[in-house]
Amino acid sequence: MKYNPNLEIEMTLRGKINTMKNIKRLNTPLLCMLLATSMSYAEKEKQPFSPYADRAYPTKLLFGEQHMHTALSADAGGGGTKLLPRDAYRFAKGEQVMSNTNQPVKMNRPLDFMCITEHTDGMGVITDILKGTPNIMNDKQGADLHKRFAQGEAEARKATEDLVRWFAQGEISPVLNYQPGNPDYKRTWEDLVQAAEEYNEPHHFTTMIAYEWTSLVKGNNLHRNVILRDGAERALQVLPFTMSPPMGSPNPRDLWKWLEDYEAKTGGQAIAIPHNGNLSNGIMYSMQDDFNNGAKFDKAYVTARAKWEKLMEIGQSKGDGETHPKLSPNDEFADYETWGHGNLDLTGKKTDAMLPFEYARSTLKNGLKLEAELGVNPFKYGFVYGSDHHTAISTGMDNNYFGAFAWGEPKKDRIVSSDGKLKRAKYNPKLEIGYDTWQYASPGPTAVWATSNTRAGIFDAMKRKEVYASTGPRISVRVFGGFDFSAEDIKQRDFARLGYAKGVPMGGDLTNAPKGKKAGFLIRALRDPEGANLDRVQVVKGWLDSNGTTQEKVYDVVWSGERKVAKDGKLPPVGDTVDLSVPTWTNTIGSAQLATFWEDPDFDATQRSFYYVRVIEIPTPRWTAYDVARYKIKNMPKNVKLKTQERAYTSPIWYTPSK
Repeated sequence: MKYNPNLEIEMTLRGKINTMKNIKRLNTPLLCMLLATSMSYAEKEKQPFSPYADRAYPTKLLFGEQHMHTALSADAGGGGTKLLPRDAYRFAKGEQVMSNTNQPVKMNRPLDFMCITEHTDGMGVITDILKGTPNIMNDKQGADLHKRFAQGEAEARKATEDLVRWFAQGEISPVLNYQPGNPDYKRTWEDLVQAAEEYNEPHHFTTMIAYEWTSLVKGNNLHRNVILRDGAERALQVLPFTMSPPMGSPNPRDLWKWLEDYEAKTGGQAIAIPHNGNLSNGIMYSMQDDFNNGAKFDKAYVTARAKWEKLMEIGQSKGDGETHPKLSPNDEFADYETWGHGNLDLTGKKTDAMLPFEYARSTLKNGLKLEAELGVNPFKYGFVYGSDHHTAISTGMDNNYFGAFAWGEPKKDRIVSSDGKLKRAKYNPKLEIGYDTWQYASPGPTAVWATSNTRAGIFDAMKRKEVYASTGPRISVRVFGGFDFSAEDIKQRDFARLGYAKGVPMGGDLTNAPKGKKAGFLIRALRDPEGANLDRVQVVKGWLDSNGTTQEKVYDVVWSGERKVAKDGKLPPVGDTVDLSVPTWTNTIGSAQLATFWEDPDFDATQRSFYYVRVIEIPTPRWTAYDVARYKIKNMPKNVKLKTQERAYTSPIWYTPSK
């Protein structure tokens, strides 16, 4: 039969018409499924063959130091620190260095990034005091400090404390208060930036250009670490913002204005990170404007704070700042490295009324209140950790603890003197308040989920709050929140892809829960490969109830072993394998990995809330235990803690209902 193209066209058209008639007979769900399948195939055809090409979400977990001082900070250099920024970078990259007391020291693993945050006010003055330059020697305070620093040891340490106190109380000589405009100040900043440029190796080791704005109000700590996204070409267009007038100000509003001006002038980006709040005596996270006669926050204030302050330092060597046992009496893990002595220079006693405005959990709860009132949450903070070491040495492991200051570096009597008395780190005899050397914590890193180990990659992760804090170990944690997750999702190989596709990561926001849905979370935690097993994973929830009162609850969501929750709702302890005679521990208890899908059983779609994850390790020896064993200390007082349970805190995920 001869080929007839017209007949073929006719038959094809008839076939398509019949097909459409048949499709109409199909039920709607099946039709939708077929169309969706064909669309998914079409979409796959458009995608690269490689599943990793064009992947936009972050896959690199980086650990770094966000708070470090070297000899250039007055209270570090005056306290015996000799190491400078280049030494700090070499150490962080894994090189062995000689410590400030001439002891060899090295990290067990290099860091991925580092922020050197020298104090802004008086930057560079300590080197002139130690040298005895003419301007210093012609000033009464300056000459006195030079003489005392030259004596070394105890007198130099006392001189450092006096220098900090004079600065905090506004009693510092103008000659010593180096500010922008002083050529030595400018030279110091330029050298800091140059050192960061020299050691920055994108995709291998990142140096973030940074500084610590050193606001002190009557000894109350309002410090902020300022982190730049940028390199020298932008950083050198400015000088750091200081506390002291006329060039600077102690008011955070003025710091935020400096950040705004920096971005406008340079085209760069910057954020400010409030210092651990436990040394502020209740003003770091106050609910009123303490620079405006205690006035209520206005919309402009909360908007500016929310814009420039995305993160909070939740802990460091001067104590942990997640919560306080008096604020969270039902939380068995609340009393962790707790400091409650006074403000930074011990000129003011601590009272219980100050505590809600110093700690992270209560601050997050207060943020919910402010958002309900003003429409903006100024306390919507992600979490970071830092050492705040004034030694240039970022040693966070308990078996490698080199102290927060040069005078706290390893030696037989750094905890207990020969007469059996605890060594005082700082003390105010008039107020009878102070703290001992042993109370310093061995701090941990900040972890970031970044797209790359670069300044841009790390800064962007910080800004979107996809970061978390660790008290020491490099625990890997990932959290996603949403309304469409299931228990099957946690088992999937492409866990992260599902998390981003169906929800939000740590630091993210959930809004307007679909009817009948609860907030659910995919959580996966993996122990530090060189560290201890995990005891449990908890979700900490805070919310604003229908009466406008804030509430909190801690949920044990997944744990190691076969333990059962008791009638009182508490999970039994994991056990303890610590041998203090060595000291060491064994990973015969706990789990290397804990993962779960958890739905909030008490979810109320009408209530503002936040959720963050706390991962707890099994017990391990504290740095004090290593000192006892090494130096054969026989008379250690019983109140000195020798064990710890390290932990990680993820940035929160917030839920906001419809208006």
